[in-house]
Amino acid sequence: KMTQQMRDLQLAQARKPPGPSSPNAAKRLYRNLSGKFRVNYTSFDEGSLAGRGDKDKLRKAYLIQSNAALFEAVELQDLDRVQELLKQYSPEELDLNTPNSEGLLPLDIAIMTNNAPIARALLQAGAKESPHFVSLESRSLHVSTLVREAEQRVNELTAQVVNEAPSADCSDKEKQLKAWEWRYRLYKRMKAGFEHARVPDAPTNVHLSVASSSSLQVTFWEPLSVNSAVVTKYKVEWSCSSTFSPVLGEAVVDKLKNLNFTIQGLSSGTAYYVRVSAYNMKGWGPPQASLPLFAIPSNWRESDGRAPRRRGQAEALDHLLSQVKTVHQHCVCHEPCKNQPQSRKHSVSKSLKHLFHPGSKFLKTLKRGLYLTAIFYKDDNILVTHEDQIPVVEIDDTYSCLLMQDFLWFTKVSCMWEEILWLRQCLTVSQSSCSCVLQTRFKMLLAISQMQVTRGLARQPAACWGWVHPSSTGLCREVPGWGWVHPSSTGLCWLCPLPSAGWAGRQEGRAGEVLLTPGCLCPQDKLAYHQQSSHALCPGLYLGYLKLCSAVDQIRVLVPEQLPNVLCHVRIRSNPNVSREEWEWLQKMASVEEPTPAEPEAETSQNHLFQELQVAIKELMTLVNIPLQEAKDFRLYSQEVLDFGDQVSFLLLLPPSDDVCTAPGQNNPYTPRSGFLTLPLQIFELGEDR
Repeated sequence: KMTQQMRDLQLAQARKPPGPSSPNAAKRLYRNLSGKFRVNYTSFDEGSLAGRGDKDKLRKAYLIQSNAALFEAVELQDLDRVQELLKQYSPEELDLNTPNSEGLLPLDIAIMTNNAPIARALLQAGAKESPHFVSLESRSLHVSTLVREAEQRVNELTAQVVNEAPSADCSDKEKQLKAWEWRYRLYKRMKAGFEHARVPDAPTNVHLSVASSSSLQVTFWEPLSVNSAVVTKYKVEWSCSSTFSPVLGEAVVDKLKNLNFTIQGLSSGTAYYVRVSAYNMKGWGPPQASLPLFAIPSNWRESDGRAPRRRGQAEALDHLLSQVKTVHQHCVCHEPCKNQPQSRKHSVSKSLKHLFHPGSKFLKTLKRGLYLTAIFYKDDNILVTHEDQIPVVEIDDTYSCLLMQDFLWFTKVSCMWEEILWLRQCLTVSQSSCSCVLQTRFKMLLAISQMQVTRGLARQPAACWGWVHPSSTGLCREVPGWGWVHPSSTGLCWLCPLPSAGWAGRQEGRAGEVLLTPGCLCPQDKLAYHQQSSHALCPGLYLGYLKLCSAVDQIRVLVPEQLPNVLCHVRIRSNPNVSREEWEWLQKMASVEEPTPAEPEAETSQNHLFQELQVAIKELMTLVNIPLQEAKDFRLYSQEVLDFGDQVSFLLLLPPSDDVCTAPGQNNPYTPRSGFLTLPLQIFELGEDR
């Protein structure tokens, strides 16, 4: 028998232990194991197990039990237990795609009993169908064999129970009989589910978009009707002919967490037709053509052959810097430093220990002046010296009247962290005769060098914001209300800050001044700002709102509090690419004098973009508190799409030309709601680069 052969193969490979002998035993197994599955294995480090080998053996035993429990939970249709096991263990730990002794996988049982919720949970975790079912006939034969053998076993046990006198052995046979009766009903239900199922309907909302000049992206939804069988995979086909004769390529999508697929390696300027079909255990359903019917791989830059704005800029700046350093190589200011080592050999741990040694040159009490501090943090904890203070070094004993300008200069220096020694050497010769501004900046370089040597920060830090992490300018003071966390074994101390109400909520509007004003912000607020400005946008095409405010010495830009490194924005769609056809339509729309241009033809990429833009503009204007009737006076920036890498791009929405930048004393006709602030343009540009 085919099923018996499968059992022999499984037993020979010792891949699965036999299942429970009864449904009640099955229930007891996976329910009694619930407490064990919730064990946090890190607790074993506290002494519950003596050796690492014992812990590994125990975990392996738990994994074997968890696999058996998963099969039983699927058979008993316990969705909560299935989700709990999938969340706690990886697919590899659960042996999610290894058949049991009956040649079945958890997904096979779920789809043949038509349990859609469990089947979807398994599919999203990466479950597959059994490789034994290569055709409809093989699946039908396999299930029929399981039913026939279970029925035969039930008949044999029934005869034995009826003919034998009551005894302990008879009681065991009664338990076996109940288990096989339950399994017989399960197999009959699986067989009925398979026989009643039909192929699925076509997928819905099949949308085709241009992903790049050589790729297309297709997204789709599940069929409206799966015809009593869960869809387990989809097939995407593409062709240059609307009849799909011939089919140029196809791909199977079996990871169903996100129903989309990107077709790579296409020819730019060629029209491609795409269709998608769904599959269940009865086979492939009818295909559904995409909307629009075809798409042409392209990019908006192809309309005028424009190169990316930032192409080669980093290389050009590196080359310029190397030329400047070459000119200064034989400068007198570098002579005293030729014999100095080029790099420190100390490890980070040694540097940190040296930092917190009592002999470290850090200030304990501060008075009026300019100081440099460095913050190392993890979660809500900040590293402090053995004297319970954040390490601080003095820059100058006077308070600069040009603090903002010095601060903005410092942000530029933070981008050259590895060149601090060279910059300091270049200023050494002219220090005595230089202006007060240069003298202050030279002292800043000295303080940075001292901090680098003491803390072992010769390499550029991961985050180079001048006032947040790892270095900060401005006045520093002790902040009360800090709680202790246990000292570490190296003698370093972690201070845990108490909850903060949020840095932006204290003073809205002018973040640059708030960050530099003494007493306005505690370290929690600085860390909160750093974390918020480090968040990355999800991939997609965004609509940004550009609003500037000018002052005598700087220009500020309006940004959201929760994401201050990006303009005020809403997402238009998940596809960041703007095709050549879409860009040409946008430029044509921008050149039309009528306030409301005619809609593009239906079922085209331009029409989809038109509809998406309408929704995005309404959402953005509501977000920044601009009346919708004023939208007719706003414009789309049609000179270029702002690309930030390959995954994020922006279209800009501009106010009327007279209101793009508000001058000092000028009334702002559009006052945004709370939740926004203005950043100096230089600070915003640094955050944008991150």
